[in-house]
Amino acid sequence: MARRIVLGYGGVLVGVAITALGVSFFLIPAKIAAGGVSGLATVIYHLTGFPAGVIMLLLNLPLFILSWRVLGSIFGARTLFGTVALSLFVDLFNRWAAPITEDLLLAAIYGGVLSGIGLGIAFRSGGSTGGTDMAAQLLARFFPTSVGQALLLVDGAVIVLAGAVFGLELAMYALIAVFISTKAIDLVQEGQSYAKACLIISDHPEPIGQAIMEQLERGVTSLEGQGMYTRHGKDVLLVIVSRMEIAAIKRIVASLDPKAFVIIHDVHEVLGEGFRRLPEAAERP
Repeated sequence: MARRIVLGYGGVLVGVAITALGVSFFLIPAKIAAGGVSGLATVIYHLTGFPAGVIMLLLNLPLFILSWRVLGSIFGARTLFGTVALSLFVDLFNRWAAPITEDLLLAAIYGGVLSGIGLGIAFRSGGSTGGTDMAAQLLARFFPTSVGQALLLVDGAVIVLAGAVFGLELAMYALIAVFISTKAIDLVQEGQSYAKACLIISDHPEPIGQAIMEQLERGVTSLEGQGMYTRHGKDVLLVIVSRMEIAAIKRIVASLDPKAFVIIHDVHEVLGEGFRRLPEAAERP
């Protein structure tokens, strides 16, 4: 238990440090306010000169307290830890931060990548940096909107404000940074596609399933299905394989039932026998 807690907080710390690198060395110097509390802090920093990390903390703490009182313990200790740590890292890095590039596109790309990777690591470690997540939850609580719509509204408002202060062109770069950051978060959270899921609909499921198990040594699950037109029952075979085994799957199916219907799609994470081990149950953050 103690080891999991240490690893969890350590992961959040590493994540927010990487996020702060992207914010301090790329986004803030380029005046790219890529949504969220960090984006709002970027606008205020350039207008007032007040330290961006302190601004982020001043914006986040009231949101955290209000969210805790209204929504309960949905945002836990790791979120508070991540929120404070990110603010400290941003101001720490800002002491040495200088524009690494004058190219706004490069700043948007690298700032988005670093901040997204960092946030993804923090999320995977059970933490968060609060900010717009808390604001979106509060808006969804008091107004007829979903959390996703509220999040889009909050981030959009920050980018519109940035456009009014810094100009439309910088707002457009901010949108690029937001898009890249979101994709980087998904990549860290879900992982790169390394496996394939195959659904095989055939009139000869038994020999196909046996051939896959014997030749590829992969487990096969038989699901009950029914053709909507014929109303005939059919077995649907589900098998998870590596990318290198896709050609073998196609060869096996084609040799036993050329008329089979095969669906192949990406799988980002597989836990269990033959793939990654299931993680131990984590404690609440």
